[in-house]
Amino acid sequence: MQIWVDADACPVVIKEILYRAGQRWSRHVTLVANQMLRTPPSPWLRAVQVARGFDVADDYIVQHASPGDLVITADIPLAAQVLGCGALVLTPRGERLDANSIGERLAIRDMMDELRSTGVDTGGPPPFSQADRREFANALDRLMASLKTVTRS
Repeated sequence: MQIWVDADACPVVIKEILYRAGQRWSRHVTLVANQMLRTPPSPWLRAVQVARGFDVADDYIVQHASPGDLVITADIPLAAQVLGCGALVLTPRGERLDANSIGERLAIRDMMDELRSTGVDTGGPPPFSQADRREFANALDRLMASLKTVTRS
């Protein structure tokens, strides 16, 4: 299992948690972005810079993620694509997306996009908080521990 990170919009504190998790769980963490990224030196960490362009990083992740891999993203269409490929999805706020929840999330995203296109100010997500950081770290630990238990059985 590899961890893929949609790194262009991923908060720095989440990347730092993932760097430590890759080391602790001995899992490869690949950050994909359309800009140069620096990662701490580690055999478990890698950054891939893709060309600039709409959804180029997303397309790279979809092409390379395998069933059972974990994708970290807040991008709902990307989440839907990788779920369809058998990957697991965790948002930077610690929400686990799955086949049961992604349809509703896509519908809400589409509705908000439609409202914005008509000029309605829908605001954005709330600022990233310490509670969000803790929730992500806890959700990641729970997920990794459950996967370790499954692979032992």
